[in-house]
Amino acid sequence: MVLKIGLLIVFFAVMVSVGLYCRKHSTDVSGFVLGGRAVGPWLTAFAYGTSYFSAVIFVGYAGQFGWKYGIASSWIGIGNAVIGSLLAWIILGRRTRLMTQHLHSATMPEYFGKRYQSTALKIAASVIVFIFLIPYTASLYNGLSRLFSMAFPRIDYSVCVIVMAVLTGIYVIAGGYMATAVNDFIQGIIMLFGIVAVIAAVLVQNGGFIEALNGLAAIEAPGNAPGAFNSFFGPDPLGLLFVVLLTSLGTWGLPQMVQKFYAIKSENDIQKGTIISTFFALVVAGGCYFLGGFGRLFTDKLTFLADGSIEGGFDAIIPTMLSGLPDILIAVVIVLVLSASMSTLSSLVLASSSTLTLDLLKGHVIKNMDEKKQVLIMRILIVAFIAISAIIALNKDKLSAIAQMMGISWGALAGAFLAPFMYGLYWKRTNKISVWASFIFGAGIMILNILTPGIFPAILKSPINCGVIAMLAGLVIVPVVSLLTGKPKDLGAVDDMFSCYNKEVVVPAKESLGK
Repeated sequence: MVLKIGLLIVFFAVMVSVGLYCRKHSTDVSGFVLGGRAVGPWLTAFAYGTSYFSAVIFVGYAGQFGWKYGIASSWIGIGNAVIGSLLAWIILGRRTRLMTQHLHSATMPEYFGKRYQSTALKIAASVIVFIFLIPYTASLYNGLSRLFSMAFPRIDYSVCVIVMAVLTGIYVIAGGYMATAVNDFIQGIIMLFGIVAVIAAVLVQNGGFIEALNGLAAIEAPGNAPGAFNSFFGPDPLGLLFVVLLTSLGTWGLPQMVQKFYAIKSENDIQKGTIISTFFALVVAGGCYFLGGFGRLFTDKLTFLADGSIEGGFDAIIPTMLSGLPDILIAVVIVLVLSASMSTLSSLVLASSSTLTLDLLKGHVIKNMDEKKQVLIMRILIVAFIAISAIIALNKDKLSAIAQMMGISWGALAGAFLAPFMYGLYWKRTNKISVWASFIFGAGIMILNILTPGIFPAILKSPINCGVIAMLAGLVIVPVVSLLTGKPKDLGAVDDMFSCYNKEVVVPAKESLGK
C-alpha cells in the first residue's frame, strides 16, 4: 500500500509541476488551445496516442473483445496503428494543419463554420461535441474504478475520482495545451513500458507465450470447434471487423484527436510524428488487445451468475487478470491506467471547453470577448466539464458497460464529422447541405439507437455496429448530396481556401532536387 500510494504521489506531483511550469504558454487563445501551433513531433505524436488510448481501451475494450475474439483481438490494435494512426497522419495531418491555419480556426466546429461559411453549422457541431463527449468521459472513470477497487480495496473509489478530477483540472487550467502535451509525453512513456511489463508478467503466470496459446486452443467457442480463440480471425470475423473500423477509422472524426494536427510546427515534424504515433499505437493498443486475448485463461478466477454472464460484466476481466501480479506491478498498472485516463480526460475537457467558448459563446451569447476573457471562460468551462464528468462517475453503478458508452460517443461524433471534415480538406464541391445531412444522420441514428433500439435490425442494436454504419454512410452521403444539390454558392471563397495548398515554399536541396 505504501509503495502504491508513494508512486501515485510522485506521479501527481510531476503532472501538477508541469502544468504550473507551462503557464507562460497559455496567456492567449492560440497558446492555450494549440500551444501556439509550435508543438514538436514527439509531443504531438504522444499527445495523439495518449488521447487515443485510455482506461476505456485497457479495461473495457481489451477485456470485452479479448473475451469474444481471443488472440484475434490483436487485430484491433493493429488497425488502430495502421488506420487510426499511420493513415490518419498521412491523409489528414498536413492538409488539416494548412487549412486550419489558413482559416484561423482553432476547433473542429470553427473549421466547419469557416470552411462551409455557416455559423449555424458551427453552433450545431459545438452542441454535438459537448453532448457526446460526456459519455466518453464517464467511461474513463468507469474503467479506472475497476482497477482502483482491485488495487485499493480499503480506499473509497470516490476519493480516486475526486483526486484525478482536481489534479487534471489544475494542470490543464494552468498550462493549457502545452501542459497537456508535455504531460501526455510523460504519461505515454509510462504506458509504453507499463504495458510491456504487464504482458510479460501475465504470460509468465500462464507458463509462457506458447503454453498460453495452447491453453486458448483447448477452449471451445460457441458454435465453433476448439481452437477458435487462438485462430487468425477468431470465432466472429465480422464482429471483429466492426470493432476495428470503429476504433480505427473513427479517430478521423473525433475533435480531440484531429485537433492535434492543428498544432504541428513543421513538415519535418509531420514525418516524425507519423512514425512515432504509429509505433506508440502498435505497442500500447496492440499490447492491450493482445493481453485481453488471454482473458479466458482466467475463467477459474471469475465469478459467473446464474445466466452464465460474468459478475461485473466484461469490465471485470482485466482487473481479475491483474489481481495476481506482484505489488510493484500492480502499482505500475495503476499509474499506467491513471496516465492513460488523465491524458484522455485532459484532451476531452480542453476540446469541449474551447469548442463551447469559441464556437458557441463568442459572438453569439457574449458579443464582446477579448483574448483574456476567452481564456478565462475556457478555464471556467474546464472546471464545469470536469465537475460534471466526476458527478456522473460517482454514480458508477448506473453507468452502462464501458464499451457501450464509448461506442455511443465515438459513433455519433465520427458519424457526424468524419466525412464532412475529410471531404472539406480535399474536395471543393463539398457543400453546406451535405454537411447538414451528415450531421443529422450521424448524430440522429445514434440518438435513435439509444432511445428506441427496437426499431433497428439486430446488427444495428449494438452502438459499435451502429457507429460504424453511421461513419460509412457519411462517406457516401456527403459526396452524393453535394453532387445532387449543386456547387457551393461562393466558389471564389472556396478557391481562396484551397490556395493554401498551392503556396510555394523553399526547402533544402536534400529534400528536393529542384527543377
